[in-house]
Amino acid sequence: MRPAADAAGRPVLRAVTPTDWPLWREARIAALTVSPEAFKARLADWDRGGEEQWRARFDDPAAYGVLAVADARPVGMAAGLLAPDGVPELRSLWVAGEARGHGLAARLIASVETWAHGTGGGLVRLSVLAANAPAIALYERLGYAPDGGAGQELFMTKHLRETR
Repeated sequence: MRPAADAAGRPVLRAVTPTDWPLWREARIAALTVSPEAFKARLADWDRGGEEQWRARFDDPAAYGVLAVADARPVGMAAGLLAPDGVPELRSLWVAGEARGHGLAARLIASVETWAHGTGGGLVRLSVLAANAPAIALYERLGYAPDGGAGQELFMTKHLRETR
């Protein structure tokens, strides 16, 4: 049985494997249902996808996913993908309303940054809807800086520090 929380009572973070597709799907559908204004993707893009579509995301060696799980259900998620130019990108960040305000988003982002560093990337890139002021403020607090934009999207980047 997996723990419902870590020793500090926080949701447990776990890297996603293809067998975790039902939890990832649950989190992604919740994110797109509860917070559709925060994402470019729409629920209709994913809600009818079968197991193959969901598993394929994590069969890709250039993809990383992390879930925050509390009481056997996902309360947060984030993904990392290598862009065609090889730059790691932070994607799909979401924290359930009841889990917000306790640093969970920062923990999820840090997990993706660790993955990105492991890919050899010295930079992480993300895009956020320019109207999503709370998300932009979060990213800025965590060291991301605006780096252009297109249409309704703002691009942000963060240079990762070398670990010794």
